[in-house]
Amino acid sequence: MNPKNTFYLRWIGANALGEMLGLGATLGSGFLVIAVLGEASGLLMSLLSSVLMVLSGAIEGAIVGWLQWRAMSPWFTQITRRAWLGATIGGALAAWFFGSLPFSLMDMNAQATGSQPVKPAQWMVLLAASGVGLVAGGVLAFFQWRTLRQVTRQARWWIPANSLAWAAGMPLIFWGIDWIQKGMSPLQTGLGLALTLLVTGAIVSAIHGAFLARWIPANTSEG
Repeated sequence: MNPKNTFYLRWIGANALGEMLGLGATLGSGFLVIAVLGEASGLLMSLLSSVLMVLSGAIEGAIVGWLQWRAMSPWFTQITRRAWLGATIGGALAAWFFGSLPFSLMDMNAQATGSQPVKPAQWMVLLAASGVGLVAGGVLAFFQWRTLRQVTRQARWWIPANSLAWAAGMPLIFWGIDWIQKGMSPLQTGLGLALTLLVTGAIVSAIHGAFLARWIPANTSEG
């Protein structure tokens, strides 16, 4: 098989598994935070909940970063595990911060004014999710770009590639979370979430992986 095709399939598999495990663990931590703090109210509780959610993004960054490095290391030999892990964890923390900021501000505003937030139409939620993915994907990729640019001149495309990928993938996550909340059993909820994240990870990585596969160094012939 062509080395680029081998890498591409390996990259998709690693990211699909990474998002299922990493993002699943992060969202699970978020649900736990909500369960513990759900009865509490006030600006302090809203702020604490937001901080804990952002910090839990390190889980996703560590799992996804390690699996990505495992997938790419036979080809991108100059990138060390430490460098890629650090970049991915840092990027995940920053992406979670900027991605959750609009929702956190809306929640804190509702707490401050005592008003009940109005649930928007689903199409508006999915459109907003795409916008969040556009920004968060670029933020995550910025940290990885700083490492990737050391091995390829094409690394400047890594940021828009990730923005495009997550603009497509983030609405699927929001749709999936809405879907699994509609009267499913705990087992069905867990399986539904795992399937949603697996498919999202595959779609996202198929997009940005198509860019990365083209940048495989010419002196590497196999993985």
